[in-house]
Amino acid sequence: MKLFNVIAFSGSLRKESYTTKLVKAFQKYAPASIALNMIDISDLPFINQDLEADLPQSVKDLHEAIRKADAVLFATPEYNRSYSPVVKNAIDWGSRPQGNNLWDGKPAAVIGCSPYSLGGFGAVNHLRQVMMYVNLAPMQQPEFYLSGAAEVLGEGGEVSDEETKKHIAEFWKAFDIWIKKNKYAHAES
Repeated sequence: MKLFNVIAFSGSLRKESYTTKLVKAFQKYAPASIALNMIDISDLPFINQDLEADLPQSVKDLHEAIRKADAVLFATPEYNRSYSPVVKNAIDWGSRPQGNNLWDGKPAAVIGCSPYSLGGFGAVNHLRQVMMYVNLAPMQQPEFYLSGAAEVLGEGGEVSDEETKKHIAEFWKAFDIWIKKNKYAHAES
């Protein structure tokens, strides 16, 4: 039986996205206590306060997914030492309209990957700043950066490297504990 509903966002809209493959790998290797559901953010309009009086259906759907989630996993590629603009757009919509921050206190984690050597390091760390501002409760350790993603990740979430599988398992173990600790602490406050 799944204990926690974790939603995930892939910060890449590309068909053969390494970031989306990474989310699929996290789905494949999730512990029994976690149901990981990837939320499609490709149809969200750009954040626009003019739309807040009558929210588009895609934003309403995002809000509902956030409300139902016990925790959030953000997966981002790295663009110019920062995270993906589609992730920022989803975060912004999740915090709007003013006074309706659905992220408030929700346990969260961020993972990054790249076909290059730094594995999304800059993107992950930059994204943490925004996560803190909207009052998510981001897990700090272990960090997860995957270099050489093209050689390691398969289409359906297969991982060809044993060290990466081990790193995913260690990350999940820590995130499962983080969710339990923060979900119940937030519910009591």
